[in-house]
Amino acid sequence: MTSHHDAVPVHKLALHAGALYVLIVLIAPIGIIYVPSKLFVAGDAAATAAAIHASQWLLRVGIASELVHQAIEVFLSLVLYRLLKPVQEQWARYMLALCLIPIPIVFLNAVNELAAIVVLSGYSFLSPFTSAQLEVLAYLFMRLHSAGITVASVFWGLWLLPLGALVIRAPFGSRLVGVLVSIAGVAYVIDALTKITVPQVAPWVSMFAVPAAAAELSVVVWLVYVGVRRPYASLRT
Repeated sequence: MTSHHDAVPVHKLALHAGALYVLIVLIAPIGIIYVPSKLFVAGDAAATAAAIHASQWLLRVGIASELVHQAIEVFLSLVLYRLLKPVQEQWARYMLALCLIPIPIVFLNAVNELAAIVVLSGYSFLSPFTSAQLEVLAYLFMRLHSAGITVASVFWGLWLLPLGALVIRAPFGSRLVGVLVSIAGVAYVIDALTKITVPQVAPWVSMFAVPAAAAELSVVVWLVYVGVRRPYASLRT
């Protein structure tokens, strides 16, 4: 028998998840998109090093944004699991596992950007390296950071697939949002795997995959809508 204490207010969980998701949407692009676009110059190690020298603070802000938004992701995954577990527990477990896997990847990946800062900081132990060699090393670490984001984005896509299925099945769910989220998940995975396996055509694939991946934002709107509308008072866990 389910006790009264097991009753979970759907609208509160949805609003909680929606608020966390909004924070991620606002913070994540800083480190993943904006900062690399300002500091990383493709094919030019010297220009990349010069940009980092001129705006090292910006790179540090980018690193902080990645760490913060992934920390928030931990709590988002747990709230979503609690919200959607009564819909289909096995799929909710898949969602939780796939959502948590990329978090340590991103945390570790931030070390690459910290390494780029270190090699350009003029430490005496780096004196055996020439300036040009240090610039190449910094460029390499920035490239590795980009590759790490690609690896993480495979899982950023995969976790959306069980999430989409759960949104479709939930009594408070939406078939349209579930389909859009699933499309976003497939787009993430295709884009990432193309960059890894066939990098020559990756820019063309990204032209279609990136806009499709933006469909993930529909789940944020849905969570806020469920939270505000309050169509279901509580669910049982």
